[in-house]
Amino acid sequence: MTLRERITEDMKAAMRSGDKDRLGLIRMLQAGIKQREVDERITLDDTQTLSVIEKMIKQRKESIVHFEAGARPDLVAKETAEIAALSAYLPAQLSTTEIDALIKDAIAMAAATSVRDMGKVMAIVKGKAAGRADMGAVGARTKALLGG
Repeated sequence: MTLRERITEDMKAAMRSGDKDRLGLIRMLQAGIKQREVDERITLDDTQTLSVIEKMIKQRKESIVHFEAGARPDLVAKETAEIAALSAYLPAQLSTTEIDALIKDAIAMAAATSVRDMGKVMAIVKGKAAGRADMGAVGARTKALLGG
């Protein structure tokens, strides 16, 4: 079963159970996927669908920061619940040890010696860790390992 099929099945289940919040979130996810397909004139595979989900999670994390600054705990709770629901579609996350190993392998593959080579290293790591790690944290860890 592809990720798109799983999302569609979850939407049907949410419709049957009457879970309007989950149904709305899944419809928003499907709209995001469809929008990208229309914009790029392609059919998204699982990897590309994961990138749409990651983007939606990132947007919600940014919203949480703003809602906390605005003292809106109700909206913080809503966004946190949406992050949890969207995260269910992501594959198992890598541990810090696994991330460090990936970064070190990428540094060796790219023959990186300084922070100037960070782009090459991140390109390699992103291909291997797509959807399984927070790339912001990976970037910070890469920079630290490269001596930045």
